[in-house]
Amino acid sequence: MKLYAGKPLYFAVLCPAALMLSLSCRADFSGTLDQEWAYGTAGTHESQKFESIIEPEWREFWGESSITARARLRADTVGSLGAEKRRPINYSKMNGPVYNDAHAELTLRELYIDGAMESHGAIPEMTWRMGKQQVVWGQADGLKVLDVVNPQSYREFILDQFDDSRIPLWMLNVSWIFDNSSSLQVLWVPDTSVHELAEVGSTYQMTTPLLVPRLRLAPGQQVQVDTDHSPSNAFEDSDAGFRYSIFWRGWDLTLNYFYHYQDTPAIYQIATPSGAILRPEYKRDHLFGGTASNAMGDFTLRTEFGYHSDSYFLADSPASGGIQNSPEIASVIGLDWQGLSDTLISVQWFQSYLLKSDLSTQRHQTEHTLTGLARRNFQNDTWEAQVLVLHAITQHDGLVRPKVTHALLSQLDVWIAADLFYGRTKGLYGQFDHNDRILLGFELGF
Repeated sequence: MKLYAGKPLYFAVLCPAALMLSLSCRADFSGTLDQEWAYGTAGTHESQKFESIIEPEWREFWGESSITARARLRADTVGSLGAEKRRPINYSKMNGPVYNDAHAELTLRELYIDGAMESHGAIPEMTWRMGKQQVVWGQADGLKVLDVVNPQSYREFILDQFDDSRIPLWMLNVSWIFDNSSSLQVLWVPDTSVHELAEVGSTYQMTTPLLVPRLRLAPGQQVQVDTDHSPSNAFEDSDAGFRYSIFWRGWDLTLNYFYHYQDTPAIYQIATPSGAILRPEYKRDHLFGGTASNAMGDFTLRTEFGYHSDSYFLADSPASGGIQNSPEIASVIGLDWQGLSDTLISVQWFQSYLLKSDLSTQRHQTEHTLTGLARRNFQNDTWEAQVLVLHAITQHDGLVRPKVTHALLSQLDVWIAADLFYGRTKGLYGQFDHNDRILLGFELGF
């Protein structure tokens, strides 16, 4: 639905900013309704969710600028995914839902202003976006290397679409366009929100020893959790970074840098006479990285790498509080093939290497993961079938995700899908081996 400032009433009510500035105005209203049912086919054999999500979006344009607002209303009659807390502790004071529990959520999803300034002499063209938003870095599918600007909700592990599970942050996002082939993006992020982890007792609560400490307690001893060590100062604890992009001899290249708090805490374990204290601490990290991609006939080569100055992992080392610190190099190489019409086949190799490691670290010094994606469209793009496979070579576990989607109407898609875990229960994917599920859903645009 589009409303224009052709009448005084619309002009005054729908575009007040344009009225004050005597600018032409247009206001658009749109949105989506998603309905999805997930049923567990292993373990308890019961519904994981019966969820409705409405996301209305309002966009108002005046001159070369615009303002966008997007809300989210979620209702889930099952409620096994959490969160039970009305205000999860991962959110900063400036962020978070208006209302939240296991069955309902109301939140301002995004709210930002877009603007632009034309080039003048030696000053290049500039665009900017200020407000609550998502910023996507990197080109990897299924897993992340450089896509770390926004934290993520893990209520459903990594099963939700990244666009839906990313947590938008309040930030300033400015880009300078130097010519037709290069640009510089600069970010300042005063919002200190971090990952939202699945709560204890929910379906996708983390249990792998890669992420959860294994404590040895005597009878009668207890565990206390000290959660007072999260970043909270909008200025002292803010994140900042830049991305330089250039097209050079057929290659799309980027150079990235991000100074940030890692969104997953290092969980220190402190022994006491009465048991133990778990102290999650969020640590600073310098991320240096880049991407390169090139289309060569039917093939597209994608590469991405990142160097973390400080990464933290669980270890069997009481003297260091059960935490091992090491620089980390993460990378991915991907190859896409579109040699057949309406068909995409993509393979990726992820690698993570710790520059410092010993036998006490829970994870291996080098971790490898392979992913494969096959997608095919049928009958004038009204049907789409795909399967995504993620296999962790080092941990011997993985995830298989088949899905069939049908465009029933121009604004209505329906689908059937499955999420199938396998492997050892100590692995990142194998820990959910009893959480296999099938899904039925639809998305209606309006």
